[in-house]
Amino acid sequence: MRFPPTRPAPARVLALLAVLGPLLAATPGSAAAGLPAGAGLAASLFASPLVAPPLVATVATPSAARPNAALRWVRLGRSSSPSLLQVPAVCQLRSCPLVVVSHPRAQDAARLRDSAQVGKIAQALLAANFAVLLSGDGGVNTWGSPAALREVAQVHREATARFRWNSRTYALGLSMGGLLSLRSALPESPYWVSGVGLIDAWVSLRGAWGSAVTRQREIGKAYGLSAPPTPKLDPLPLAQRAVPLPLFVAFSPTDTVVASRKNAELLIPYAEQGVSEVVRLTGPHLGGNRFSPQMVERLVGFYQGLEQRAVARQNREFPGAAPAVQRPPVAVPKS
Repeated sequence: MRFPPTRPAPARVLALLAVLGPLLAATPGSAAAGLPAGAGLAASLFASPLVAPPLVATVATPSAARPNAALRWVRLGRSSSPSLLQVPAVCQLRSCPLVVVSHPRAQDAARLRDSAQVGKIAQALLAANFAVLLSGDGGVNTWGSPAALREVAQVHREATARFRWNSRTYALGLSMGGLLSLRSALPESPYWVSGVGLIDAWVSLRGAWGSAVTRQREIGKAYGLSAPPTPKLDPLPLAQRAVPLPLFVAFSPTDTVVASRKNAELLIPYAEQGVSEVVRLTGPHLGGNRFSPQMVERLVGFYQGLEQRAVARQNREFPGAAPAVQRPPVAVPKS
């Protein structure tokens, strides 16, 4: 038996076009890819079901509310303290390093993602072909605890499995995040860190304990302490006894939140000579001049310099590799 060909009712076709038309016209990415308007959505609507979906979902970030909406952040780690990873496209083709960013007190990875100031650093790192991990740090007020570092180590393993990692990791600590960033670079860290950036950072746990009752309570909860932490728990004296680290240290003597004379200024003498950078600023804690274009360029340049050194060492061991690109010095304003 032969059946007559089926034809959709004109009214249904018009209704379908009325629904799909605005969506197709607004589909992001079509114009950038040289496709007709709506081609991206059309392809997704009518794609073969045999095409595998992405391994992970990206975090939706409406551009009107979040300044870094153009970046596609992938959620990793526990739902209670998630981290966010962004990988440059080139890092799926060639190996790239990773920068782990640790957040200030009472913040989290989402706050870093939504921060216009941190966004400047993240975008500059991504443009320089560094993968960026905005770390959940095990919670909002973990104060660099060993438990927080163990959780970040697990996220680090997740992150480095998702792109062509070159085996080098760098850390960046903002305020409270300085404790975790510094701890991650010490000998007993569960993952290797090749250099640390610190901006208005706490590096003395005992100093933080004695600075305010609220901080004391938070540190006690994070570390399970009822008495001041011993030097064995404090990253500062451990760093002072360890091999000198490549450090980028930005601080302000007029910072009334983190006293530089009890933190950054005690760490600077133990920085590795020749590759470390110290930037003395003015103004309040995490003020705008910490995120000026000059400062961002200098911070990224610090990590690039360490990459250059690593590549140069590889070239000596394995001749024939491409030479590192030199970068010009950058002046930084005092305020």
